Amino acid sequence: MATLSSSVSVEEPQARRGGGSDIPHFPGGGDDGHRGGDNSPDYGERLRRYRLGLAVGITPIVMLFVAFTSAFIVRQGLPQWNATTNAYVPDWVPISIPTLLLTVNTVILLASSWTMEMARRQAIRQLALAPISAIPGIAADDQREVPWLSITVVMGFGFLIGQYLAWRALAARGFYVATSPSSSFVYLLTGAHAIHLAGGIVALLYASSTQWLHRPLEVRRIVVDVTAWYWHFMAILWLYVFALLLFA
Repeated sequence: MATLSSSVSVEEPQARRGGGSDIPHFPGGGDDGHRGGDNSPDYGERLRRYRLGLAVGITPIVMLFVAFTSAFIVRQGLPQWNATTNAYVPDWVPISIPTLLLTVNTVILLASSWTMEMARRQAIRQLALAPISAIPGIAADDQREVPWLSITVVMGFGFLIGQYLAWRALAARGFYVATSPSSSFVYLLTGAHAIHLAGGIVALLYASSTQWLHRPLEVRRIVVDVTAWYWHFMAILWLYVFALLLFA
C-alpha cells in the first residue's frame, strides 16, 4: 500500500534589517516621564511642574489680600480718641470713588483676560500641528495669526493707565494717601493689585520674546500657559478688590 507524505515548511517571521522598521517610533512614550534616551522631563511633566510653581507663588498674594481685607474691615469700626471731647469718635470718612472709570478699567482687564486665553489656545494649536507640518510634502499654514499676546500687553498697559487716571480723580476730589484711613486703604488695595499686574505684564513681554527669539514650541507653550493662568488670577483678584471698594 502506497503512502503519500508531504512536508510543509513554515518560515518564522523575521524583523527587517538594514532599511529600518515599519513601526514608527514615538519618543517620550514611556511611563517614566522622560523623553526617549535623554534625561530631560517630557512636556507634560514640565507643564505640571510649572503650574504647581505658579500655584505656590499665587498663595502668598492671596494671603496678602486676605490680610488687607481683614485690616480694612476691622479699621472701619475702630474709633479714634479725640482730646477735645475726651471721647472716642469715628474717623472713617466715606469716599466717593470714580466708579465709572473703574468700571471701564474692569471691562478692559476682563477683555484682556479673554485675549490671553485665546493666546494660550493658539500656543496649544501650534504645538499640536507642529508634527504634522514637519512631514515632508505637507506645507505649514501661511495664514497670518492674530497677535493675541501683543493685544493683551496693550490692554494691560491700558488698565494701568486707567488706574493712574482713577488715582488722579481721587486726588481731584481731595482724597490723598494720607487724607484719612479710608483713602489710605483705597490706594493700598488698588496700588498692590497694580504692582502685581505689572509683574504679569513683564511675564507677557517675556512670553512674546520666546517667539521673536525662535525658542522651541514646548518652551513657548509652557510660558504662555503659566502666564495666562496668572493673568486670569489678576482679573479675578481685581473683581474682588473692586467689589470690596464698592460694597464694603
